[in-house]
Amino acid sequence: MSKKVLIIVIGAVVLMMAMMGGGFLLLWQKMVVTIAQVQDQNGAEQKVEEEKKVAAEPAMGPIYKMETMIVNLADQGGKRYLRITMELELSSPEVIEEIDRRLPQLRDAILMILPSKPYADISTTPGKVSLRDELIAKINSVLKKGTVATIYFTEFVVQ
Repeated sequence: MSKKVLIIVIGAVVLMMAMMGGGFLLLWQKMVVTIAQVQDQNGAEQKVEEEKKVAAEPAMGPIYKMETMIVNLADQGGKRYLRITMELELSSPEVIEEIDRRLPQLRDAILMILPSKPYADISTTPGKVSLRDELIAKINSVLKKGTVATIYFTEFVVQ
């Protein structure tokens, strides 16, 4: 082979390799941009999902603060008493008016339950949860328009 043909073949091979390298470089840059866009899109979707979760959490209902009550517990000798303050979370603001009208009935219902409990029943966390559930059921049986969603004990002292 002559030198001329050899130089042309080597030149063609070098030119072809340079074109392939340039093609790979362009392809690589396009892949990097695409990956970045996909990651941004996934991040935006995660943000939207988190915002939906936060928005899906139920908002806290109106709160009605009850007066402090002091009752004797059902222990032998009646030497222990309970001082309790609670706040009622309501299903709607209209329930506040009904509670104001039915407050004597509600206090009576609560005062029928609390003195019947011995210290051993309400001294533990499961006992307090059980007491809360019993109070909610009794209060809701008195109310006609709405319901009490939960009760928060803000003071619970046994002496």
